[in-house]
Amino acid sequence: MSGAFSKLPLSAEMLANLDTLGYREMTPIQAQSLPAILERRDLIARAKTGSGKTAAFGIGLLQQLNIRQFRVQALVLCPTRELADQVGKDLRRLARATHNIKVLTLCGGMPLGPQLGSLEHGAHVVVGTPGRIQEHLRKGSLQLEHLRMLVLDEADRMLDMGFQEAIADIVAHTPATRQTLLFSATYPKSIAALSANLLRDPVHISVDEQHNPQQIEQIFFEIARDARQQALIRLLEHYHPASCVVFCNTRQQCQELSQSLRQDGFDALALHGDLEQKERDQVLVRFANKSCTILLATDVAARGLDIKELAMVVNYELSRDAEVHVHRVGRTGRAGAAGLALSLYTPEEAHRLNAIEKYIGLEATLGELPAPARNAQNFAAPMTTLCIDGGRKDKLRAGDILGALTAANGIAGKDVGKIDIFDFHAYVAVARDNATRALHCLNNGNIKGRQFKARYVD
Repeated sequence: MSGAFSKLPLSAEMLANLDTLGYREMTPIQAQSLPAILERRDLIARAKTGSGKTAAFGIGLLQQLNIRQFRVQALVLCPTRELADQVGKDLRRLARATHNIKVLTLCGGMPLGPQLGSLEHGAHVVVGTPGRIQEHLRKGSLQLEHLRMLVLDEADRMLDMGFQEAIADIVAHTPATRQTLLFSATYPKSIAALSANLLRDPVHISVDEQHNPQQIEQIFFEIARDARQQALIRLLEHYHPASCVVFCNTRQQCQELSQSLRQDGFDALALHGDLEQKERDQVLVRFANKSCTILLATDVAARGLDIKELAMVVNYELSRDAEVHVHRVGRTGRAGAAGLALSLYTPEEAHRLNAIEKYIGLEATLGELPAPARNAQNFAAPMTTLCIDGGRKDKLRAGDILGALTAANGIAGKDVGKIDIFDFHAYVAVARDNATRALHCLNNGNIKGRQFKARYVD
């Protein structure tokens, strides 16, 4: 089921903005959920990151706002700060055709003071993480008595992270008449229990995984129990992926494996729940800007991340849940690109392989591990990340940083990669061969007439 947005009862301003943004045809999740959302029905939707779900609930909530009432009418709860930031940005883009809509993002790991100031000025839509939303409710700085819509985004991951009590506490501050939308990539029993308490006669929608199995080559490798790490190194040496996520089943495995791979010359970083927010930000920035090529991640840590152009996925161990396996694999081969998913398993784990075959309805392709590489190879990432001690609050923009590096300093634009601006600092990727020169430029020059310190991120 799909169709044009013009078939929906949307305002002329919204339709014009969607057209400007390149939204022509609805994705399956949008086509199935938007009619129910616009009818103010409660909704449970099973859909993953990258399916278009943010636009689905974003269009629905923006369409129902009363702009003249300057109070919080919609709340979107997200499991992580980076997902909340992305949702906030997407909602602002969807809202830009309508004047005076204020979308506020409230997340932990950020100073409380500026958020209190922003709340004093009011907002129509709040996007945030459960812990920080709870904190504002306790302080009385956030009022939800006029809430019309509550959205739980990546609800299964919020439960994985232990936010069930926080969600219940937040819901207790909202009117019983609110509309509630629950989006989840998977549908475990905990989601069924949560929805039974929060939703009234909900519409159930399930959208199949967006990847095309024909676009993703899946190969399974049987290994001895003590040969797992060496098998991974052989695969990385043989395929030499431009970007790769290696899924581990435990945080400890994640951390130890990343350290070991770095010792073997790979640019590898770990992403797991023990990281501080700033460490997590740096890991994600470096992976996205190509200054780290291999990301070791647990399922919980990787959920909610929208990783584009991912060349390869490796399952260091098979997941105990066949649905989670499909979710992992679906991170490669997106947007029409070819993808590669490699999985390691021991004879004792063959039952997991059988469960995956049964779940996807296809016989697994078994492969032979490639021989060890004979010659030393260079596995260094093509880019290096520099951190600048200035950000959004200093009115820095990506163009300012690009200009400082290229204008008088002769660094070619092609050697400057992705630039990420945070409130108090910024990250810029530069070609590895030019990193020393770029660092010198930033530390000995000006950005917008001001001096900012810069350093390597390691």
